[in-house]
Amino acid sequence: MEKASKSPLNRFINLLKLDKKDIYQVFFYAIFSGLVSLSLPLGIQAIINLIQGGRVSLSWIILVVIVILGVVFNGILKLMQLRITETIQQKIFIRSSFEFSYRFPKIKYTEFHNNYPPELANRFFDTITVQKSVAKLIMDYSESILQIIFGLLLLSVYHPLFIMFGLLLFIVLYLIFRVSFEVGLKTSLTESKYKYKVAHWIQEISRNYFGFKNKTEAEFALTKNDKLVSEYLKSRESHFEVIKRQFIQLIGFKALISAGLLLIGGYLVINQQLNIGQFVAAEIIILLVINSVEKIIVGLETFYDVLTSIEKIGQVVDMEIEEFETHESTYCYKNVHFEIDELNFVFPDSNKKILNAVSFHINQGEKIYLDGKNGSGKTTLLRILAGLIHSNGSSIYINDEQYNKINIEQYRAQIGIITEGQTLFEGSILENITFRNPTISTEKLKLVLEKIKLTEVIKKMPKGLDEKILTEGKQLPSSLAQKILLARAIVNDPLVLFLENPFDKMDEDESREIIDFILSKENNWTLIVTSKNEYWKQKCDRIITLDKGKLISDTN
Repeated sequence: MEKASKSPLNRFINLLKLDKKDIYQVFFYAIFSGLVSLSLPLGIQAIINLIQGGRVSLSWIILVVIVILGVVFNGILKLMQLRITETIQQKIFIRSSFEFSYRFPKIKYTEFHNNYPPELANRFFDTITVQKSVAKLIMDYSESILQIIFGLLLLSVYHPLFIMFGLLLFIVLYLIFRVSFEVGLKTSLTESKYKYKVAHWIQEISRNYFGFKNKTEAEFALTKNDKLVSEYLKSRESHFEVIKRQFIQLIGFKALISAGLLLIGGYLVINQQLNIGQFVAAEIIILLVINSVEKIIVGLETFYDVLTSIEKIGQVVDMEIEEFETHESTYCYKNVHFEIDELNFVFPDSNKKILNAVSFHINQGEKIYLDGKNGSGKTTLLRILAGLIHSNGSSIYINDEQYNKINIEQYRAQIGIITEGQTLFEGSILENITFRNPTISTEKLKLVLEKIKLTEVIKKMPKGLDEKILTEGKQLPSSLAQKILLARAIVNDPLVLFLENPFDKMDEDESREIIDFILSKENNWTLIVTSKNEYWKQKCDRIITLDKGKLISDTN
């Protein structure tokens, strides 16, 4: 899904541009299909004229065979169109999945300040709507529009009066589209908003299922769901009113056009300006044209659905992602020295300074404990230094170079991190630790597992390192999940280790042993840690204390 103009219609146009070659092929086949479809009435006209002669002739038989072959050929053309639209659907799914997978890790932290990432990820399901709707619109609209154009051209050959019918048809189509399009799209977007609110609330219930066990809590869940569903139904009904109004207009249009054309056709036959064969052929063409018009009008609901879905996906695509200057430097980090100079930070839509003129430096190998009460800014500071939150890069220097000028990918390759709330993903234990990084040797992995006391636990598992972990490691003890996260953080021998409230779910003796390992002199990594565990405070080299965003002490 391209990030371009913000209007749903322009998003749709840009989506079609990505597959314009395939769409041109669909139109190419639609042209042939339309010509074949409209040649059938001419064949029927000729057959009727021959039948009027009262004899079965070779010409009559040949025309019947040609008409049948035309029907078969038309079916083959539609099958070819179907193959192309299936390819388009697959491309849409592939692009959307990679767009989401690429963007989510790169979306700026501040974009999630007022958004829940899993709820945003649910927008991916709109890709299914886009797939099906785009394929249907391409097939139906290409066929319908061309049938209308060819049909009107053919009718005009029979008599100039039919030209007036064509003009009237296009005027009515334009008016129906013009009057209802904006309100139809608006109501469709509103309906979609409440649809996602209902889905999000169900997600919240499932995420906190223990919290809705008793009667009062369960009733609250249903009451809130009832309120959201009522709003959805209200917005859905508003959208249906638009669709119903369009259909009523279509019924009136069909009745008016059918009556007019029958009268015109009858008048022309009576005055011998059309013969019976031409009249029958004209009526068949008229029915095809009216059927095509009906497809276009009814298809507007599908059109609203696809525009709405593209808009919902576009809201994720429009989120600002990390953009850093491209560096070709192959600078090799042997140590990481931090210098923070008058660092300030404010979250979007807030005037409160989370960090206020914070200044200090950290040398390679130092073990830093960030202290402070809740809301002091220590978590924000840790995440800024880890590159998760972006601030004014000119206030931070890494190895005497401004943060916003370093090669961020090279820097991130030198750090290990555990953030509060970080969980395991669905996959094997090995995947959760190494991400299948081929540069991590088996010996290194075994050493890490031994140091953080994972070896014996994994040995007892039926599949060892290939044991599958469920989302968030639900089937594992929380202390084991924390060890796996730590193994992930240190298996690449980071130069800097950022730990945010680690090991709070381990027993005290076990956590002390692991803390001693992390702080031991054999590990030359720089450590920056926040934790309520006082043992960290006792063992670290320095304690940096923050209060209300300000640095109030820096002691050894």
